[in-house]
Amino acid sequence: MKKIEIKKNSVNRKNHVLEAYTGIRQMLFHNDIVPDQKLGYRDLADRLNMSITPVVQALKFLEFQGLVRHEPNRGYYTEPIYIKEVEEIYDLRKLIEVSLLPECIKKLDEDGIYRLQTAIELHKKAIREQAFNQRLIEHRNFHLTIASISGCRVQEQILNYLFDLLYLKFGGSILFVSYMGEGDIDHQRICDAIIERDLKLSQKLLSEHISKVKKKLIAELGHLISERKLQVF
Repeated sequence: MKKIEIKKNSVNRKNHVLEAYTGIRQMLFHNDIVPDQKLGYRDLADRLNMSITPVVQALKFLEFQGLVRHEPNRGYYTEPIYIKEVEEIYDLRKLIEVSLLPECIKKLDEDGIYRLQTAIELHKKAIREQAFNQRLIEHRNFHLTIASISGCRVQEQILNYLFDLLYLKFGGSILFVSYMGEGDIDHQRICDAIIERDLKLSQKLLSEHISKVKKKLIAELGHLISERKLQVF
């Protein structure tokens, strides 16, 4: 009985850490926590309605992922927005995603076509309902669906991490306000080219889409800087 109780306590601790981790990620995504902000243990614990211990453990895991930083004797902080890092993320995304298209088209079957079309429809639905945060999620899902169909798991994991940096480290609604209007059109064209198995066209459209998003995003950040609504480095 004692061993079972210890095991249950261990499971409960893991569940609490996971709950704290998920809760902090949600705060980052919804900009309840903003770039370059100190993360108070007690404040986070109160907002998550839990003790400090799982919050600290969750922050350690987020630090390992590069989503927050720890300063000795000062605590945890979110990172400021670095324009250079944002540019590098988009450049790496383009390099990886375009390179996955040959395998995606090669392995595309009826299930893959259904998954792509479903991703497109969910993105359009979020646009119709003006669900901004859901649009971000579905935008991500479309790109990761292409990676998933390719079967290249390492590249898919890297893309997952890059999206985490964009959506969580820098704050989704800060970064993506500038381009969402055209995302559905671009996605539909990319999807159609993939289904038609037109590799050259799909690579061209995907490359242009990511470059366009990057350009608009950097311009938006520059606008926010000029109005002193955002501090970036």
